[in-house]
Amino acid sequence: MDVGLVGIGNMGSGIAKSLLRAGHRVTAYNRTRARVDALASDGIQVAATPADACRGEAVLTILADDAAVESVVFDDNGILGALPQGGLHVSLSTISVALSDRLAAAHASSAQQFVSAPVFGRPDAADAGRLAVVAAGPPVSVDRCKPLFEAMGPKLMVVGEKPSLANVVKLSGNFLIASVLESLSEAIAFVRKSGVDPTALMDFLTSTLFNSPVYKTYGSLIVEGKHEPAGFAVPLGLKDVRLVLQAAEARSVPMPIASVIRDRFLTAIARGNQHSDWSVLGRIAAEDAGLPTTKKATA
Repeated sequence: MDVGLVGIGNMGSGIAKSLLRAGHRVTAYNRTRARVDALASDGIQVAATPADACRGEAVLTILADDAAVESVVFDDNGILGALPQGGLHVSLSTISVALSDRLAAAHASSAQQFVSAPVFGRPDAADAGRLAVVAAGPPVSVDRCKPLFEAMGPKLMVVGEKPSLANVVKLSGNFLIASVLESLSEAIAFVRKSGVDPTALMDFLTSTLFNSPVYKTYGSLIVEGKHEPAGFAVPLGLKDVRLVLQAAEARSVPMPIASVIRDRFLTAIARGNQHSDWSVLGRIAAEDAGLPTTKKATA
């Protein structure tokens, strides 16, 4: 397929490479053009504006937050004004449920198609084509996207026809990951201060009770104190937990643990960890317990 891609950050770069490896033709836009130019040797084409990325069969957006997505969709030279009737916008970003509903309505009013398809996975998974995709939208539109999703990773969950349902799933998943980060951080601080080897403990737990990638990946990062450079930075974690709380409040769903985790991310930022990976909650728990920690310089 001929596709446009808006957003060449940590995740967008890997997604672009995966699409190119699968034989798709990619024209990309990024606010910092050097990020697109760095992929020229892989075969990527450069778009001067988001509108210039809308000339293929679909345009994909992978951006940090609601404000960034709103800008590239609704501003002058944006996606909404550039897509033709029947054109397809696929949002891979972790955005609010409310914005997803707004995008669906705006594209429908312009006789365009919209699919929400946020992805699970860190930048290394994006590079390797091992992301998991959660998609929602009109069935015909989702089917059009399947060759793209297959290039990104082996796992696809189609939630339903309402695009924002995919964002509900994505936010729920990120909330669960953040909950694991906090509980791991507290447990590791507890065993360290009690004199138990945390490496041995995590080897045992992740081969028995908690044999899953989330516990293995983040348990290792917390035990080793490897929070820089960030695969997923603290402000993004804070943003996602806020979006969970916002969407839950709209549905009258109390989420007290999410409120605690929001405050833990705020603590991390207040202590100067805004450029660290969200696994830095391990450092926060260790500091609270009076344990020695190390902080590596960021690039």
